[in-house]
Amino acid sequence: MKTLDTTSIFTRHLDGHFTAVQALREQGQIIQQMADAWISALAAGKKILFFGNGGSAADAQHLAAELCVRYRINRRALAGLALTTDTSVLTAHSNDFGFETVFARQVEAIAQPGDVVIGISTSGTSPNIIAGLCAANDRGCTSIAFTGRAGADCARVAHLSFRAPSDVTAHVQECHLLVGHVLCEAVETAVSAEG
Repeated sequence: MKTLDTTSIFTRHLDGHFTAVQALREQGQIIQQMADAWISALAAGKKILFFGNGGSAADAQHLAAELCVRYRINRRALAGLALTTDTSVLTAHSNDFGFETVFARQVEAIAQPGDVVIGISTSGTSPNIIAGLCAANDRGCTSIAFTGRAGADCARVAHLSFRAPSDVTAHVQECHLLVGHVLCEAVETAVSAEG
């Protein structure tokens, strides 16, 4: 295989990343609303549930772990749960009922009124994410969509929608994780202030 000079690829990726990240400054209000929802739910003994497909599934697991274990500081455990990790549930449901309702079924089983349910879809059009968010609404949860710029159907069904300011999947995912980390830090700051 020919050796490739990756400098131009690296530079192009960084330029796209910085453009998207700079545009996040305009989304302070929605980030504040999401932080308030997370903090209020956790203070009331509720859960934060995450789900997504592919890279977004990995982000769901990553953010749930930051809450359950810790982000930056040692503090009490927080109820963060990824609905993407139970392979028995995922495969049984997909085999018996199909993949489109795999997250909706788990939300129906686990979510309680007052929980926060976060569906992550870079396109905003993933049918199983839309169904999961709708199930969250039916259960009396606060539904939040993490999407790309278009937002699409996920943004329309969710109570709150964070639309990463890019159409490039990689940059959307980078923004999702960055904002997720900001939210985790906001939660930890609020928890540490409890004394």
